[in-house]
Amino acid sequence: MSKTFRPWTIDQPLLLPPSVQDFVGEDHLARFILALVLEALDLGEIEGAYASERGQPPFDPAMMTALLLYGYCNGVYSSRRIAKAARERVDFLSIVGLDPPDFRTVSDFRKRHLKALSGLFGQVLKLCEQAGLVKLGHVALDGTKIKANASKHKAMSYERMEKRAAELEAEVERWLSAAEAADAEEDRAFGRDKSGEELPKWVADKKKRVEKIRAAKAKAQAEERRQAEGRKKPGRPAAPPSEEPDPKAQKNFTDPESRIMKTKDGFIQGYNAQAAVDATAQVIVAHGLDAKQSDQHQLAPMADAIEANLGKKPTQLSADAGYCSDANLTAMEEREIDAYIAPGRAKHAGEGEGGGARVAAMRERIKAGGHSSPYRLRKQLPEPVFGQIKQARGFRQFLLRGVEKVANEWGLVCLAHNILKLAQGRTPSLAALATG
Repeated sequence: MSKTFRPWTIDQPLLLPPSVQDFVGEDHLARFILALVLEALDLGEIEGAYASERGQPPFDPAMMTALLLYGYCNGVYSSRRIAKAARERVDFLSIVGLDPPDFRTVSDFRKRHLKALSGLFGQVLKLCEQAGLVKLGHVALDGTKIKANASKHKAMSYERMEKRAAELEAEVERWLSAAEAADAEEDRAFGRDKSGEELPKWVADKKKRVEKIRAAKAKAQAEERRQAEGRKKPGRPAAPPSEEPDPKAQKNFTDPESRIMKTKDGFIQGYNAQAAVDATAQVIVAHGLDAKQSDQHQLAPMADAIEANLGKKPTQLSADAGYCSDANLTAMEEREIDAYIAPGRAKHAGEGEGGGARVAAMRERIKAGGHSSPYRLRKQLPEPVFGQIKQARGFRQFLLRGVEKVANEWGLVCLAHNILKLAQGRTPSLAALATG
C-alpha cells in the first residue's frame, strides 16, 4: 500500500511577489530589532557622517546597524560570516531586503561607526529601564578575561627582547660580512661591473625584526619611566625611576596594548572586561574594559558609570574579593551605596592587600548574613551573563585590536545582550512596536 505525501513544490513560481517580512514570524527577533532601530533608536551620530553626495549611494545606515546588531544577538560577529548569512539565511535576508552588502562593506561600517554603535548601549539601557527590567535595587559587578586578537606566542619579555635583538644583529652582521666577502670574490672572478647574487630575503626580514624589537623596547622603556615618575607613595620618598623596565615586562607584537593574563583555564593574551549586572532581569547597566589583571581599580569607576548611564545610584552593590580594599569600601560609603564585597581569606584585618578596619567589618558583616546575605547575588548575576555571552553566543575572542577599539567592541557585545533581554521581556507596548 503506497503512502500519499504532501506536495514538494520547489520549482513552482510564485504568482504574487512575497514581502521579505514574511520570511520570519511576527514575533521573530529580526522584526523586533528592525522596529527597535527604525522607531526607537536615535542614529543621528551615524547618519550625520554621510554629508557628501559624491560617489555611489551607500547602504542605509539603519539597515547596516540592524544587520550588525542582529548578527551580534545571534553570535555572528565576523564581517564575512555576517555577509554570508545576509546572502543565505532568510532571517538575515528579511533585514537586508534581498540586497546584501559584501563583507568589506560590513567591516568598514563597523570600523567607521564603532564608537557610535557602542554608544547605543545607553539608549537601549533606558528602554530596558522603561520596560521595568532595571530597578537598581541590587547590582553585582564582576570581570572576565577575554582573548585578544593576538597570540600569546607573539609576546616577548623585555629581557628576551634584549637577548633576541643581540642574537639577530650578530646573525645579520655575520651574513653581511659573508656577503661582502662574496662580493669581493665575485669582483675578482667576474669584474667589478658584474653583480653577484642578491642577499637572502630573510636577512632583510631579520633586520626588520631587529628594528621592530628595538622599537618595542623603546616603548617599554618610555612606559616604565612614565609610570615610575607618576606614582605616589606615602612615607619614604620613592626611589628614582629606573632607566630599564622590568626584565619580565611583556610586549605583544600583534596587539601591543593587550596583556598576558591568568585565567582558571591557564594564561591568555587578552583584556579584562567588566560588567555590572542588575538583579531584576540580568540587564548589564555598565561596562568597562582595560588591560590590567586586577579588578580592584574598577569598582569606583563602574559605580560611577551606573549613575552616569541611568541618573541614579544602585541601592546595593556586590562584588568578589578582587575588588575589596579599604579605599574601595570608603568610596562606596562616600557614594552612599550599601556594598557587599568579599574581603578574601585573610584571617586578620591587617593581612593581605588593603586589610584594615573596614575590611574586617565587611568580613564580619558577610559572615553574619550567612546564606541570606545579599552577597549571594554576586554569583547569581554576572556569571550567568558571562556564560550567555561566551557559551550561548560564542564570543570568546575580540576581533579588533587596541584597548580603545576593543572597549567599544565589548560595548557592542553588552548592547546585544541587553537587546535580547529587552526582546525576551517585552511589554505589550514593545510587542506592538515589534509587529508594527
